[in-house]
Amino acid sequence: MRSLPASAEAVVFDCDGLLVDTEACWTVVEAALFAAHGHPFGPEQKAVVIGRTVEAAGEAMARYFGRPGAGAELAAELLEGARKELARGAAALPGAAELVRACRAAVPVAVASNSPRELLDVALWSAGLADCFTRSFAADEVRSPKPAPELYLTACEALGADPGSSVAFEDSATGVAAARAAGLYVAVVPSLPGADLDHDWLGASLAEPELRGWAGGLRRGGVC
Repeated sequence: MRSLPASAEAVVFDCDGLLVDTEACWTVVEAALFAAHGHPFGPEQKAVVIGRTVEAAGEAMARYFGRPGAGAELAAELLEGARKELARGAAALPGAAELVRACRAAVPVAVASNSPRELLDVALWSAGLADCFTRSFAADEVRSPKPAPELYLTACEALGADPGSSVAFEDSATGVAAARAAGLYVAVVPSLPGADLDHDWLGASLAEPELRGWAGGLRRGGVC
């Protein structure tokens, strides 16, 4: 494990479950789908779908339910349910707005999300974070979303930053895999308590004083 660098060229944030409390919305829909197919919904089942694109979550549920070929149908149900839940609003998670603003004062920032564009925009707007980012990148805007590195590589390229001198903030194994594959440093606040995720920094909240101190002292430039 490394530690977070004192200087960086960019900071790229995941959205769902990291900046915005959308996992509660997703969980309502996921639990209903699992129940409809005769399954309980707890941490084990959440781990099947968390961090995935809607399409990948549909395929994962199809395998879990023993319904090969039903992935697209389940994904469509998941997306429609998520639209309805997110329309009710989702709040920024503790420390999210403050951390983003502190990082933005020093380096370029962006969002790289495995949600489709329509849900990403709703989540950021609902949480009051839309104005914090001039650049954001959604799963349906790249060929290979997370766990592939393309979202992070695309974000770093757009920001004119070297991935190896940039920092990613993530909450799931899928996102961590993407950031690592792209070569970024990785700070993790797990959505699933007790999850054993690769990381350079690990905490329970974006509001942790150690993280605020790091962001407050962040300098723009290559890693040092």
